[in-house]
Amino acid sequence: MGPIDLLLHVLNFLAPALWTALAVALLSRWVIKQKSSALTLRKQVVLNFSASALALVLGLWWFGNDGKMATFSAMVLVCATSQWLMLRGWRA
Repeated sequence: MGPIDLLLHVLNFLAPALWTALAVALLSRWVIKQKSSALTLRKQVVLNFSASALALVLGLWWFGNDGKMATFSAMVLVCATSQWLMLRGWRA
């Protein structure tokens, strides 16, 4: 496998984490209007992406291959929890 193929594999592996992080950060602004985070949208996406990517890597390590629905479910749960923590959802 050449370096371009490796780069494409890594980008395709991390693409769900990026799109989930972006969607959660944008939708939280639309759904939860009265709460404002001290973090900018870019910082929220970066933190959500980091948490989601970590969930994907742990799922790859745990199951031995990628693309499992359990891994994607964990990624969404971790991303939503990260966003909830950034918005200080426990203070409702």
